[in-house]
Amino acid sequence: MVKNVNEVLYGNETINLKSITLRKFAANDYRDLYEYASDPQTLEYLVWDGLNSLQEAKDSIYNYYWSRPGIYAIEHNESKKCIGAIDIRPDLEHEKTSFGYVLNRSYWGRGYMSEALAAIIRLCFEKLELNRVEGYHFIGNEASGRVMAKCGMSLEGIMVQEMKVKGEFRDCAHYAITKCQWELLSQK
Repeated sequence: MVKNVNEVLYGNETINLKSITLRKFAANDYRDLYEYASDPQTLEYLVWDGLNSLQEAKDSIYNYYWSRPGIYAIEHNESKKCIGAIDIRPDLEHEKTSFGYVLNRSYWGRGYMSEALAAIIRLCFEKLELNRVEGYHFIGNEASGRVMAKCGMSLEGIMVQEMKVKGEFRDCAHYAITKCQWELLSQK
């Protein structure tokens, strides 16, 4: 594992991909952020309650999205619109990370999140030199599980009533990939 994770993340604030770009949030992303962060269908499987106003979207950029490295806006290359977010949450003691993501509902089913997650996994193994990347989704959001599987992650198990979200206990499906597994998949 690299000695200074933040240094590496700050050095990789922009990741250019085929259809999307992962980049630091810009102050003027607040309208795009509000568009997806106020949509009940987009928020259904998130622990986050979302945003209630454009001002909350602005404040969210300043107070959360700019709070640490490793939080990326997902920009659609063709339209230059911020269509979502993805972040990594390193656990340095165990040389692993988890992640979270959200995508504007208008862009679901087009492969953008798989492209973003694959880039994050590559960053974690190649640049941060971590050993493991893990994530979960709530049962009912199997599309998120398909994104993780498409990126080489394996289902490790389902935790029954693992989290209480929005007043309801939710089962969670846990996925992970290790650096060794990723390297084997990358050789194919």
